[in-house]
Amino acid sequence: MTTTTPVPENTRARSQASADASGAPAGQIAPPPKMRRRPALIALSVVLVCVGALASAFAFQSMSDSQEVLTVRETIHRGQVVDADDLVAVQIGMDPALQAVPASSADAVVGKRAALDIAAGSVLTAEQVTDETVPSAGNSVVGVSVTAAMLPAGQVRSGDEVRVVTTSTSGDDAAPGAVQGVVVGVSTDTVSGNTLVNVQVAAGDAPRVAAASAEGSAAIVVDSQE
Repeated sequence: MTTTTPVPENTRARSQASADASGAPAGQIAPPPKMRRRPALIALSVVLVCVGALASAFAFQSMSDSQEVLTVRETIHRGQVVDADDLVAVQIGMDPALQAVPASSADAVVGKRAALDIAAGSVLTAEQVTDETVPSAGNSVVGVSVTAAMLPAGQVRSGDEVRVVTTSTSGDDAAPGAVQGVVVGVSTDTVSGNTLVNVQVAAGDAPRVAAASAEGSAAIVVDSQE
């Protein structure tokens, strides 16, 4: 005789709930759930990959275009001899149109003179240095101290061609005169507040310009640079 063991009610209920939830009969393994595709996340992933590739390419290109060049540690005034301590080698990306002096050529620059005022922090170029001395043969450099009313405001720079107008207030030299010159340096006198303009003039004109400056009767006129 066969004996049937009744299935507890709670066990039957759990089996039925499992079958209902999985869609498979009780006792069978339900298939894995289907993954839902999210097009927005996929597109975002593609964009991020592309951005990363572009950034890497840009960084590589920047490193490829960079070179070690010379920059100026402190301002070098026109006519000043360039010393090794005045120069700093830096690695930067350069425009090919700018003929910067490579750091490897530092020895060729040291000992030369500044052809013009070279501002601190600027990249050194070949045309900014020269073998010529200042003043050149037959010329002299005279410091002309002038008030703000005796020169164009903000217009005088190294390399400018100017006229030093001398106006004596006494004696036979009362008539104004003018001496041609080239500005080789500009600074401020911290004591008087005047602007000190170093001008290269013909050696024969130097005493006249110096006397006018000492008397306070010298003015700077900037002529056309064309």
